[in-house]
Amino acid sequence: MKLYCLCFKGICYSQEADNDNSIQGVQHFGNMHTFSHKELKIATNGFHKSNKIGAGGFGSVYKGKLQDGKVVAVKMLSVESSQGHNEFISEIASLSNIKHENLVKLHGGCVDGPHKILVYDYMENNSLSQTLLGSVENRTKFNWKARRKVSLGIALAVAYIHEEIKPHIVHRDIKASNILLDQHFNSKLSDFGLSKLIPDNNTHISTRVAGTLGYLAPEYATSGRLTRKSDVYSFGVLLLEIVSGRSMIDFDIEIGEYYLVKKAWEMYKDDKLPQLVDPLLNKDFCEVEAIRFLKVGLLCVQEECRLRPRMSTAIRMMSNEINIDNVHVSQPGLITDMMAVRTCQKRSLNSINSMHSPGYSPLYL
Repeated sequence: MKLYCLCFKGICYSQEADNDNSIQGVQHFGNMHTFSHKELKIATNGFHKSNKIGAGGFGSVYKGKLQDGKVVAVKMLSVESSQGHNEFISEIASLSNIKHENLVKLHGGCVDGPHKILVYDYMENNSLSQTLLGSVENRTKFNWKARRKVSLGIALAVAYIHEEIKPHIVHRDIKASNILLDQHFNSKLSDFGLSKLIPDNNTHISTRVAGTLGYLAPEYATSGRLTRKSDVYSFGVLLLEIVSGRSMIDFDIEIGEYYLVKKAWEMYKDDKLPQLVDPLLNKDFCEVEAIRFLKVGLLCVQEECRLRPRMSTAIRMMSNEINIDNVHVSQPGLITDMMAVRTCQKRSLNSINSMHSPGYSPLYL
């Protein structure tokens, strides 16, 4: 097995150059702060359940207050987490060398025996999945101006990791629960535990499939061929969610459960896209701009990945720097069940961890 080593500001790690392309080890936190386990235990009141603000397959997240008064989010890796070690290393490797106003800030971490902990800025307004998509009451807090701001912020973050830094980073798990909101509702892309680095001379890498069903680009789900256009697909799904106020898998009393991408495509073909805009906006929005955002979302989820725009191009489209009135939108790609992935890829399913909402299933193949 061939390994190569990358170093970013004092953080050194090795990465396999085979099909898995996973990061193998980390030596130290480099320019970030190294916290002691005792320090973080005090900050979170002994990791008390009253301070718990989130959980996932990796473990739990706690609200904490450091000795200098700074409020932080403390992410503790579960000892039982089968995927957790590689995700811990990937998070450090991806976030240690980058800084952007729309990326969550990693302050440092702790490795103390079995304890592996990461420390981030605390986000007062939690995630999009718990706010915008969490309840009708929360959705009313997001007027069109707020949704536009959130959407462009996410797009800027993805364009930054795709195009402005080297090696490029593919996030692999862009979804509503990984978009955090600060006190001013500025969007922050978080959770780089599944991210992959793509060297300059590579257009893609081949890797195990990981991500969330519904946000997964079909060509990646069925072949393991990962490109930046895989993230573009996920962003397109998220953009449709933000404008419509609906989850990527939703329920209608008349038609039952449906996939948002499919519904958006059908409404586009029937020239009914304005009807997809969240009715809770009470028509208090710029219809031309909302339709443009929905159309950009559909361009990002096109079945043929070569037809999807780069993120920097998507931003220019959303900002109306590129006129897309006459741009042709082709059929979207959609993976609706695990059997499709199993049949095409012929790999065994290692784990599917159910989330709180239907369709939010992280998967590792």
